[in-house]
Formats: sequence, C-alpha cells, structure tokens
Amino acid sequence: MITFIAAIVILGGLIFCHELGHFLAARMLGMGVKAFSLGFGPRLVGITSGNTDYRISAFPLGGYVQLAGESGDPEEDKRFPEHELFSSRPPWQRMLVVAAGPFFNFVLAFVCYWALFLASGQVVLAPTVGQVIPGSPAMEAGFQPGDKIEDINGLPVHFWDDMVDEIRKEDPRPLNIIVLRGEQRLTMTLTPRLEVHKTIFGEEIRLPTIGLVPSGERLTVPVEGIGLTAALQQTWYTTKMTIMGFVKLIERIIPLETLGGPIFLVQAIHESAQVGLISLISLTAVISINLGIINLLPIPVLDGGHLLFFFLEMVRGRPVNERWHALATRIGLMFLLVIMALAIFNDIRR
Repeated sequence: MITFIAAIVILGGLIFCHELGHFLAARMLGMGVKAFSLGFGPRLVGITSGNTDYRISAFPLGGYVQLAGESGDPEEDKRFPEHELFSSRPPWQRMLVVAAGPFFNFVLAFVCYWALFLASGQVVLAPTVGQVIPGSPAMEAGFQPGDKIEDINGLPVHFWDDMVDEIRKEDPRPLNIIVLRGEQRLTMTLTPRLEVHKTIFGEEIRLPTIGLVPSGERLTVPVEGIGLTAALQQTWYTTKMTIMGFVKLIERIIPLETLGGPIFLVQAIHESAQVGLISLISLTAVISINLGIINLLPIPVLDGGHLLFFFLEMVRGRPVNERWHALATRIGLMFLLVIMALAIFNDIRR
C-alpha cells in the first residue's frame, strides 16, 4: 500500500511539474490554453476556469497541456483571439513553451536536493580506513584498519573524497599521509600504483591507487549558506552522469538488458519507500532529471522533436513540410514503442 501511494504521489508530481512548465510558459507569453490534463483519455473530473479545462483523465500514463491553435484547425479555437493562438506565434516563443516542460523537471530535482540539504545536510564518507588491500602500497607502508587520515601532502583531509582527489590529481608520485591511530599521530610515505578500475558504466580505466578501502562510516555535514549552491552542484552532477549513462547505452558499453520500464520504476520506488522519506525524495530528483533529459531527445513526439522542428523553421524561415513532419512523427513513435517494449520485456525477464 505504501509503495502504491508513493508511486502515485511521485509519478503524479513529476507529470504535474512537467506540464506546469508548459502551462506557465504559455500563459506568461499570452497564449491560450484549452486544457491542462493529468492523464490521457476520457475526462474523469475537473473544473473549467475561463477558457481552460483543468482535468484528471482516465489513464494515468502521463499528461498534456492543449494549447489554442496547436492543432492548426481554426474551427476548434474560435473562442480564442488570433494573438493567443500557439500557431500564430514566432518559432522562438513556441520553443520556449515546449522547453519549459523539461526545464521544470530540472527545477523539481533542484528543489528536492535543496530540501534534502536544508533538512539533513550533505552525507559524506568519513576518512577512516576500513580495509587495507594485501600487497598494496598502503599495506607496505603500514596502514591498519581504523586509521583516520588527517592530512595528505599538506592538504587537510576532512572527507574520504579529499584523499581520493589528491591521489588521483596527478600521475603516481610520493605521498606523505598523516594518520591518527588511537592517541598516536603517524606519518606514512608511499607511492601509488597505476591499476585498472571499472567505472560505474563498466569501462576499464587506469588510476593511481594506494589500496585503502573506506570503513563506510558516514558524516553529515551542514551545507554552506542556505544550500542553493550545493543543490545546484548535485543537480548538475546527476544530470551529467545521466547523460553519460545514455551515451554509454548507445555505445553498448552499458548493455540494453539494463534498460528498465514501469515495473523497474515501481520496484525502485518500493525499495526507496522501505528506506525512508529521504531516499524517496532523492529518487524523485533522479527520476525527474531522467524525464527531463528523455523529453529533450530530438525524437518526434517528444519535446525535443518539437524543438528540432521549430528550430528548423526558424533557420529556414518556413515550417517543415507537413509530409516529412508526419513521416518523422510516425518513425519517432515507432522507435519509442520499440524502446518501451524492450524495457517492459527486460522488466518481465528480471
């Protein structure tokens, strides 16, 4: 039951936020809006205010904002004056309305991270050794589990990543590391070795390594100021890693078998719900960024496809031929259906 409620709230919130972006951009530019719908299909409930029907529809698989003049049929939009029609606006205004949906997904992710940092600070790994790899430079230098790293080459170490960044900043070179062992403060001298490591995408790279494994102890660190910078950095980092993931998927470095669909998504929500609210909010941010990036892909039917057509119209000075537009839309729809079928197949196989 908790999973069902969490899935409805998260997915409904993501859809609402995305469509709200389109809606607000259209209204700010003075365009008429015929309908704002959560879900597709027959209207279940809703209210009408002005010329806009705010509704909840039968199939909760997405949502839409129907703009005046979007269909191109003037008979459908007689109640809207000419200057409010989407089709009568220059391409750059139409692009702003289309881009606002994905943009609001990134805004939602930013707000999620901001709320997390304000509520609980940033969680980081403590610079405490949990394991020393046998035969490694650290083992030869005399490191032991439980050692707390305080300084490396004159740089104070507050978090585990401080040490990792310093080690990997340059090619292997002698390092002086100060550790606290009980009441003793010791200085260890060693030189890292270049070893092959796998990235989160499965690629093999050579990195300087000393052979220490963190203890897993975590520290909660208050964010600077009100956390806006930290939230922005985390949003950018997640966006960058998500884009890299899509690229690696296309390059087949990440196998297509890892692609997940609705069942995988609900399972992820279920697992996060078991952990707690913080995990759910973090997952919401990640899903929102994924949704924003997917919608920006230059595939007809998606927002990115519309942006591409409007950009071409702006460059060429006239709309894309209706025949080519329709053909590209059909191809894009078929592509999305194939991807969706593959994702659902992977879900069932798992």
